[in-house]
This record gives sequence, C-alpha cells and structure tokens, in this order.
Amino acid sequence: MIPLRGLSVFPSMVLHFDIGREKSINALEKAMIMNQQVFLATQKDENTDLPTTSDFYHVGTIAKIKQMLKLPGDSIRVLVEGVSRGEIKEVVLEVPYFKCSVIPAPDHEPEEVSSKTLALMRAALSSFEEYLSLSTKNAKDVFSSISSISQPGRLADLITSHTAVRAEEKQEILECYDIDERLEKVNKILIREIEILNIEKDINVKLKTAINQHQKEYYLREQLRVIQDELGQTEDVEDEAENWNKQLKKLKLPAKTAEKVGKEINRFSKLPPSSAESSIIRTYVETILALPWNKSAKSNIDLKKAEKILNADHYGLEQVKERVLEYLAVVHLSNSIKGPILCLVGPPGVGKTSIAKSVARATNRDFVRMSLGGVRDEAEIRGHRRTYVGAIPGRVISSIKDAGTNNPVFLFDEVDKIGADFKGDPASALLEVLDPEQNKDFMDHYLEIPFDLSKVMFITTANTIDTIPRPLMDRMEVIHVSGYTEEEKVKIAEKYLIPKKVKEHGLKPSDISISEATVRDLINYYTRESGVRNLEREIANLCRKVARKIVTNKGRSYRITPKNLENYLGKKRYRYDIIEGENEIGVTTGLAWTIVGGDTLFIETTCVPGTGRLVLTGQLGEVMQESAKAGISYIRSIADKLGIQEDFYKTQDLHIHIPEGATPKDGPSAGVTMCTAIISTLTNKPVRKNVAMTGEITLRGKVLPVGGIREKVLAAYRAGITKILLPADNERDIDDIPANVRKKIEFVLIKTVDDALEHALVK
Repeated sequence: MIPLRGLSVFPSMVLHFDIGREKSINALEKAMIMNQQVFLATQKDENTDLPTTSDFYHVGTIAKIKQMLKLPGDSIRVLVEGVSRGEIKEVVLEVPYFKCSVIPAPDHEPEEVSSKTLALMRAALSSFEEYLSLSTKNAKDVFSSISSISQPGRLADLITSHTAVRAEEKQEILECYDIDERLEKVNKILIREIEILNIEKDINVKLKTAINQHQKEYYLREQLRVIQDELGQTEDVEDEAENWNKQLKKLKLPAKTAEKVGKEINRFSKLPPSSAESSIIRTYVETILALPWNKSAKSNIDLKKAEKILNADHYGLEQVKERVLEYLAVVHLSNSIKGPILCLVGPPGVGKTSIAKSVARATNRDFVRMSLGGVRDEAEIRGHRRTYVGAIPGRVISSIKDAGTNNPVFLFDEVDKIGADFKGDPASALLEVLDPEQNKDFMDHYLEIPFDLSKVMFITTANTIDTIPRPLMDRMEVIHVSGYTEEEKVKIAEKYLIPKKVKEHGLKPSDISISEATVRDLINYYTRESGVRNLEREIANLCRKVARKIVTNKGRSYRITPKNLENYLGKKRYRYDIIEGENEIGVTTGLAWTIVGGDTLFIETTCVPGTGRLVLTGQLGEVMQESAKAGISYIRSIADKLGIQEDFYKTQDLHIHIPEGATPKDGPSAGVTMCTAIISTLTNKPVRKNVAMTGEITLRGKVLPVGGIREKVLAAYRAGITKILLPADNERDIDDIPANVRKKIEFVLIKTVDDALEHALVK
C-alpha cells in the first residue's frame, strides 16, 4: 500500500505520479517483484511526512503498475492504472512498508441502464460540459472522450477525476458504491463549481474592462502627445510655465509683484504634475494672470449723452445726477482722478441700485454689484489665505476679474446691513477698499500682492446711516436720496411703470387705460411709501385683472377710473388727513417726517380743574414729552403777558393728546405746535385750520430749525394747508420743494413763539 499526498486515483484511470518517501519506494519495489499490484489510498493531511495507519483513508483503489522510471534525486516516477475500489480490512505490516489485507469492491455496472440513471448521466455530462467551458485548467478535448462512456459508475469517476475539487470531496465519491447516489453527488459538486466559476468570470471581466479602459486612455494620451509634438503644440509642465512667463512679461507688473509670481511659476515647473501643490499653484497663477492689471474700459465721455441716459432711466433725483455729471466733467478735464466713493442713502424703492447701473451705462463702464446684506465673514471681502483647502480670492477681486477691466462701476448694496461675528468684521475690511488713499495698494489675502482699486468708481447704498460705522462713513460722500413726491410718482407711473407692466403682462396700450386721477388715488389710498415698489405692484395687479377679463370676454379695452378703482383693488387701505370744519380752540396742525414720507399731525389739548398735572397720551417718545414740558415752562414765564392766570400750573390739569395713539411718535419738531395748542386752550382763542407749523422751541421761546421740510410740506399740501410756519433757519430748504407746491402755499418764517401765535391764533 502506498499513501498518496493530495491525489486521488479512481478505477479505470491511468495516471503517473512521483514517489520519494522510503516506505513508498520499498512498497513499490516489493509490488514489482510480486504481482505488480498496489493499493493506493489518499492521506487525510497531505503535509504528514510519516503517516501512520490513522493518517490515510481506508477506502482506496487497487491499481496495476504499468511503468517505472527512476529520476535524479532518488525519486521514482510511476505510471499506474486503477483496477477497482478496495477497502483495507487489516494493516498487516507498517515497516519497512505498508502491507494491507484489502477487500476488493468491484463496480457492478448495470447491464441495462435505468431511465433515472440515464437522466443523471445526461445531467452530469451537461454540467461537466458547462464546467469545462468555464474552466481554463482542463483540455477542451476531455469532454469528447468522456461523453462516449456508457457505464454510469465509470462516467462519474472520470468526471470527478477531471474536476478541480478538494481531496475530501473526491474521497466521498470514491467511497460511494451506489451508482445513482454517486452521480447525484457529482452533479451537486459540478453545479457548485459552475456557480463559483461564473462569479470568477464576472470578476475577471470587470477587472479586464477596467484594465482595458486604463490602457485605452494611456494609448490615447500617447497618441495626443505625438500629434501635439508633430504640430509643435506640446503642453507639458515646462511649456505651461514658459507660457505663463510670457504672459507675465506682457502684463508689465511692478517689479516686486512680478518677482513673487515668477517664483511661484518656477516652483510649479519643478513639481510633479500629479502633486496637490501643483494644482494649487496653477489656480493661483492663472487667477493673477486673468486679472485686468492694465486693462481699462475706454470711456468716451459725452456729458450731454450721459445726462440724456440718466434722465431717460430716472425721473427726479437731480442731486445724484448732478454729482455724477460733475465727476464726469472732472475726469474729462484731468484724465486722471481717483474714483469717488458715493453713498446713496434713502428709503427702500427710490431707485438707489438702478442709479448705479445707469451711472455705469452713462460712463461706458462695466457694472459690478456685491450685496453686503447679512455678510458676516471678513474673507468675503479680503479672501482666504492659500494655506486653507479650497481657498479663493475675496469677492472684490473676483468681481474685478469677472468685469475684465480695472475701472468698473462697483456697487456695494445695503452697506448698512453688514454683520460682524467671530469670523471678523467685514465693515472694517471695507475701510481699505473704500479709502482713496489706501485702495491703490489693496492686498487680498489670497493674492498676497497689491492690486490697484483707485480707478474703480465705488457706489454704496443704504437705507439709513445710523448703523454704518463712523470710520466707514468718513470715507464716503453721502448723498441723501429722498422719497418721491406725489407729482414725481405720477410722472414715474405714467412714463415708466405703466408701459413696463402693460408689456410684461402681454397687453397692448389700447387694452388698458389708467387716468392720472386713478394713479393719484393709487398713490394716496393704496400705497404708503417713499419709493414706487408698491405702486408698481398695484399697477401689475390692475394689469393682471384686465388680462383675465380680456381673455374671458374676448378682446375688449378697459378704462380704469377713480370711480371703478375699488372694483379692481378692493376698499381703500390708507387715508390722509384733510383739513375740514371750523377753527377750534386747543387744536393745532403739526408736521411729521416718517420713513414713507411726510404726514400731518393734529395736536389736541384740553384744560380741566385739578392739581396741576400734565398728562401726555398718544405714544409720545421721551424727546417729545420734554418738548411739551419746555413749552409749559416758557408759558409760565410769560403768563402775565398772555393774560393767563399765573397759578394755572397749580389749579388746572393739562392733557395733551396726539391721535393715532397706536403709532409711536418722537422728536423735538412738534415743540412750537404743542406750545401754540396749550396757549390756545389757556387763552380760549381758536387756532386757524389752514395753518400748519413745525419747529423746536427753547425755554426762551426761540424756534430752532428741524429736518424733513420737503416731505412735511408735501404732506401739508396734500391735506389742504395753505399757510406753513417754518423756523427762520429752514429758509434754505424751501428751494427743495417742487415749484408747483411752492406757488400754492404761503411760507412764513418764524423766530419765536410770538411769531407763531401772531399767524396761528384767531384775533
């Protein structure tokens, strides 16, 4: 008996193997002397060098030795043929070789094959054919030799011998004497192996596809490189760096800047193309080379044309237009002036942002806009340092790069709404940008080289200057853009808004007609604002409703009048005080400024017996309350002159009320109005209905100037006032009032409360 390592021999199988162990060689030599028969059994563990009786299976194959060949190194190659299965009954001898008593187990091949066995044979052959097609280890002609075998037992044995499975599984087939059961086991093994081979095939196909794609890309890249070589267009790292150096020379940058960029290009040329640092330097250099260092927009300054453009785009706003035209005139004369920094301050919707666009159009420059509302990160202005992953330049430099010129009109929108947190203070970063003395060397954190912003025309917009930091305010020229008057709104609606909205809504001018009186009602009763945004919305609302009616009623034209306006927009939303009725005692008309324009303010006073209390109602602020107290102190000081009881402040309670009590009111400008109302009550003299007044008072009875005169006068005009009392120092503000309003109102300049009483009280 010879124990085999990792090898199983089946009956009717001819194969050769090498023998090197002494015991096996002794057994082989003894067998050759005797009947040339040997029993071959498989070791349970092929790594065991000196097997004992328990180290090999006891079922094996009786084989006949056909040939022996001695090999160099004391090993023998032997050719054997399997005769039949056999089982060890007893191990007779272990030394100097294994000698066993074996019971042969001849395969009883059936004389007539049953249908079941035939089906199992066909299934086994079919599976084996598929197995061979997937396997790369077997010769393709094996199937033709095996498919001709008609004995089912022998077929199962030969299929197993040509299948690459573990020795334990082959041993199971060897130990299976029942032919049908053996065929079933062979089938199970084949099906499992086929599944494994299919998975391996899928993996190999995917791997091969990936490798082929990689090879294809490599091949195409090499082809491209050869084509570029032939055309003289090779773009390797050295050529790219050389290209950059040429561009750098053309830019004619300052010596220090050019030297720094040159060093970066030199570093890039020495780095491998695949390195991360290489892509960072490439982005940096390309950003610098893309900046418009010396490229300016050629502005053909024609003041008449510029004025025409500004007038075509905006109605009114004379102060802003005048300032822009002055700037253009100076540029035309000097050819070199630092860009001014204008700050347009005014309520929402008055056209601050669109003015900047018109300025760019009038000056023939590129327009760049950056909204600062809610910006809290300083890096938005100055950029990130290149040490950070994904660093980019700030939005100032990025916008200049996108504009393509170094002298665009740059709009910082909503400058009063900048925030500040742990990431820095953007308002402080803006100081350098907006300072004409500093911005010629603006240093972005990403670039780390100075860029000249002095040619840029910066315009900023804000709704109020209260929240703008003082250092930032100091660098800007503030132009107040006041709200539009009713007349201006009417003109804007007729010239701009109505034609624009009619076109946007697919209507023809003949489809809808909005009269001037209708526009005035829209302004007075449906909107309350300084600008024209809500007016634009209401006009759009009218256009939508007319469009629906035209589609429904098939082509009619509609005329919108003050009478049918409520049918389209519903009930009136706002009301304005109209001066009506007779002159009353203790009721004066004051003037107030609000963010949506001016308004009239009725101040009512009454005097009742009491202990000298002063009651103030109508949500009056602290400043307004102090004005009332100052007025009473002044009245007490001249009580005998006015014919008032000197102890009125002890024996009577004074109540001052301003209607619309839900609306907070504050400021010193109602001082003279409240003082006049109290004197009217105490002297029992009525106040003229057609007179309104404004002004701050002192304890000496002087009337001091106040603000918002234009808006206040327009509100008085709307309410039907014919005479307005203004502080003498406000005389300069009368020029700002539209001419048509100035003609219909009498202005009286007052210096003291006595002057106010002279014109307000009925004699």
